[in-house]
Amino acid sequence: MVGTTQGSYYAVTFFGNVNERQGVQHGIDSILKEIDASVSLWNDSSVISRVNRNDTSVTLDKHFVENFNWAMKAAEFSNGAFDPTIGPLVEAWGFHNKKEMEMTPEFVDSIRQLVDYRKIQIENGKVVKANPNMTLDFNAVAQGYTSDVIGEYLFSLGVENFLVDVGGEILARGTKPNGDKWVVGIERPSDDKYSERSVQTEIELYNQAIVTSGNYRKYIEKEGQRYSHTIDPKTGYPVQRDLLSATVVANNAAWADCLASICMIVGREDAKKLLSNLPEVKAYFIFSDENGKLQVELVEN
Repeated sequence: MVGTTQGSYYAVTFFGNVNERQGVQHGIDSILKEIDASVSLWNDSSVISRVNRNDTSVTLDKHFVENFNWAMKAAEFSNGAFDPTIGPLVEAWGFHNKKEMEMTPEFVDSIRQLVDYRKIQIENGKVVKANPNMTLDFNAVAQGYTSDVIGEYLFSLGVENFLVDVGGEILARGTKPNGDKWVVGIERPSDDKYSERSVQTEIELYNQAIVTSGNYRKYIEKEGQRYSHTIDPKTGYPVQRDLLSATVVANNAAWADCLASICMIVGREDAKKLLSNLPEVKAYFIFSDENGKLQVELVEN
């Protein structure tokens, strides 16, 4: 089963005794519509869009609350390197509506005042902001979360062997019919967003999720300078590091999605320190060495 969602694609492969596959497709499509109506920044009527506009009549649904909770967990774990209030900076740099502004140091500093996960919370079913101009952005968790929800749906139908891929955020459960584990490829970092895709390395998965975050396809260019879509909330600027991609293997896709983004923001050395606190997680870092050659580093506890 394949289709489009959240500005990307989805692909679901499963094995099991399901009487009506068309019904399964309908169920998956319904989940995707629900999540889009909740946390999509491209949907003006979504819950998150209305929260960002300070619409006091909006009702928070389960998808919004779950994404908010995962994002806050990631923010606390990373001491703010991951910050769901990054929205104003992302928009100013032109990654939402492609209308970037003049990013002077003074302007960046003024926007940074709106970015602080500690100044926003949910109270009595409402989002409470310290500053009404603060906005939320769940793009670094929503696709992974979506894979998890689809996985839960399949499992509820009695399907125990499946692979769910939402925009590259992958959840694997069980095995293939012959008992083999699922095999997923990690993309080799490309020169630019137009380059053909190729596989750097392959990984076997069993009851795990895998997510890759990279800077080589999502970027903007200004005056000949390439700027990554990964923005450091503490500086207000896109990160510039030797780390080209971070792939995280975890128990669920939402958390793997968050962790992959954290790794890209903080860089290899700080990422290894953070991941040392998570024995169930492993990561693959692809980076460029001092000679410009690609290297792969496996990080596991």
